[in-house]
Amino acid sequence: MQSWQRITGFLQGPVVEGIALLFVRVALAGVFWRSGRSKVVEGTWLQVSDATYYLFENDYSAVPLPPHLAAPMAVAFEHLFPILLLAGAATRLSALALLGMTMVIQIFVFPEAWWSVHILWVALALVLIVRGGGLFALDRVGHTSGSGGMPR
Repeated sequence: MQSWQRITGFLQGPVVEGIALLFVRVALAGVFWRSGRSKVVEGTWLQVSDATYYLFENDYSAVPLPPHLAAPMAVAFEHLFPILLLAGAATRLSALALLGMTMVIQIFVFPEAWWSVHILWVALALVLIVRGGGLFALDRVGHTSGSGGMPR
């Protein structure tokens, strides 16, 4: 029993938690980064492709924003927030933004994808909103260890 307590004590420590939260950040960032890259003209960073405008005008037309606004917003958010997540900067805010995007996708674009995909994205985002970026995040820079309301 003492061995099990030592193991679980180690697993609950800041280093292991930090590694786990880093993996959660990479996983969630990867989903949205790849989606963002699929929406731009090849060889550019943020030039929205004609195909993306077409999708927002037709396939994603239920999104309650005009396509000429929704498409560039999606491209910008799917690039900005994954970068912030990877760095662990504004982790909670970034995860909250991606949670919001997930819910828009769930409600207005792919309502049939809850159990197959979106619930996983929501779970990843909620872990980061609740726990923060962890030990290996820029959010931790400037914070000292000790008691108090230090972000994780």
